[in-house]
Amino acid sequence: MKYRKLGRTNINVSEVSIGCEGLIDKSDEQVQHFVDKARNMGVNFIDFYSSNPQARSAFGKAIKDHRDDWVIEGHLCSVWKNDQYLRTRKIDEVKAGFEDLLERLKTDYVDVGMIHYVDSQEDFDEVFTGEVIAYALELKKQGKIKHIGLSSHNPMIARKAIETGLIDVLLFSINPCYDMLPASENVDDLWADENYEKPLTNIDSDRQALYELCERENVAITVMKAFGGGDLLDAQLSPFGVSMTPLQCIHYCLTRPGVVSVMAGAHTIEELQLSTFYSDATNEEKDYAPILAHVPKHSFIGNCVYCGHCAPCVKGIDVASVNKFTDLCIAQGMIPETVREHYKLLAHHASECIACGSCVHNCPFQVDIISKMKKAVEIFGY
Repeated sequence: MKYRKLGRTNINVSEVSIGCEGLIDKSDEQVQHFVDKARNMGVNFIDFYSSNPQARSAFGKAIKDHRDDWVIEGHLCSVWKNDQYLRTRKIDEVKAGFEDLLERLKTDYVDVGMIHYVDSQEDFDEVFTGEVIAYALELKKQGKIKHIGLSSHNPMIARKAIETGLIDVLLFSINPCYDMLPASENVDDLWADENYEKPLTNIDSDRQALYELCERENVAITVMKAFGGGDLLDAQLSPFGVSMTPLQCIHYCLTRPGVVSVMAGAHTIEELQLSTFYSDATNEEKDYAPILAHVPKHSFIGNCVYCGHCAPCVKGIDVASVNKFTDLCIAQGMIPETVREHYKLLAHHASECIACGSCVHNCPFQVDIISKMKKAVEIFGY
């Protein structure tokens, strides 16, 4: 397993992590077995959005002897009523729900206190001008949460949250299908079949801008719905009409700017093993480019998706990284210091490009890479 720094925190998390779905409707013994297996595979990070009391308690028992080995995203505003999970903004319910989470997990803190599911402007205003954000800040002051996060499916709202400067971690829904759709306050739009009937071209600009903003501000993105609820793994269900593998979906997410970890949906140990194999998989096994380059009706042509097919460069340039850093600067209209330093650390730079065209020939998306290299030199000076 490989690990990445969780944005501007001091925490290292596994690239492949888990959601809490695999803990639902399982006995304490089954949860213990699942958690132990995940830990043995190198997983150290979990998103716990569910307020299901049985799952919370079972996970708390499973980690009681090694709590510090786990990084936990625990959600605020997620409560249990009438035997079902509900989202709330009522502060008394929010407080009771979070205290229940700590009690059942048998811990006095969570690493990331995730404000749960903010997709609309009205909800954003209620959260960030009211009692919810004040409570989150108080919990951080008390040490009950180490960092504040937010979950969202709407890139416009997520961006507003990042721009407050209060959010350290963003849990966001990412996969190639969702990335082509424009922002919406209705999460159901992401999986509505009719939205994929019309031709779609490239990654939506608001989504790309969000990822680039998080990269610049060193806000970590953790990914939910990488498999589209499993639809992307089935050609009959996928909006693209073709199937992807878990490894391809995970690799797509981990090559987006700002992304640190993918909460791989796994209900069984076998499903989790398929995802954690990512660290040992070959480039060919992870390669998503052949799928995206031939998606029926939709096109990523002309847009660098950082897939790495441009390699190997005869001069050793990491073309995908140069393109990513260049895009970040173009989007910002300046050279952020962090991007400048990342570019500087590359072993070879755009100025070494001899315009041989090998990368252009290899690119499945017909990107004008030679022009991108020239733009990089223009921006960084070498």
